[in-house]
Amino acid sequence: MAEHDSPESLIPRRVREERQRCRWTLEQLAERAGVSRAMISKIERGESSPTAVLLARLGAAMGVSLSSLMSAPRAAAPALRRVGEQPVWVDPETGYVRRLVSPTGGEGDVEVVAIELPAGKAVTFSPSASLRSDEQVLLLEGVLVLDSGGVRFELRPGDCARLDADREHAFRNDGPAVARYLVVKRHDPASC
Repeated sequence: MAEHDSPESLIPRRVREERQRCRWTLEQLAERAGVSRAMISKIERGESSPTAVLLARLGAAMGVSLSSLMSAPRAAAPALRRVGEQPVWVDPETGYVRRLVSPTGGEGDVEVVAIELPAGKAVTFSPSASLRSDEQVLLLEGVLVLDSGGVRFELRPGDCARLDADREHAFRNDGPAVARYLVVKRHDPASC
């Protein structure tokens, strides 16, 4: 699997690889993620363009991050990922743009993701008991409203908030322009 593969070409392979790593059938993953077997099959065959929320549910069920389903398996450090090599993925439902900034790294590594959320759009991620991560969100441009487990943050450029994957959190752009922000995550090693 080449480092420069697009997220669209990697997603089907990575979902299948992670499901197989867990030694799960399509039915088992469907039950754990709350996603239909037919949809998972379509994703693995590259016949469906899944949303960020759906991919996050699949990843959480398998104990891996959304970003890990969009990039090549992690390699050992040191590593460099130039801006032109950073995979970019667009959510087909919201136009949310996700750029994987971090080079691939080791288990339990820190991950940096650059996000662009269009004006008037929102994405909501379900809580995950199996994917343990600590996330920090740094707003670079625009405005962003975060709801995390009943706590609401209204971010302005330069503001930083901490989230926890075991709570539902929603990102909403109520502003007139694109909200640009970084998500910095630390993941515990994956387990099925």
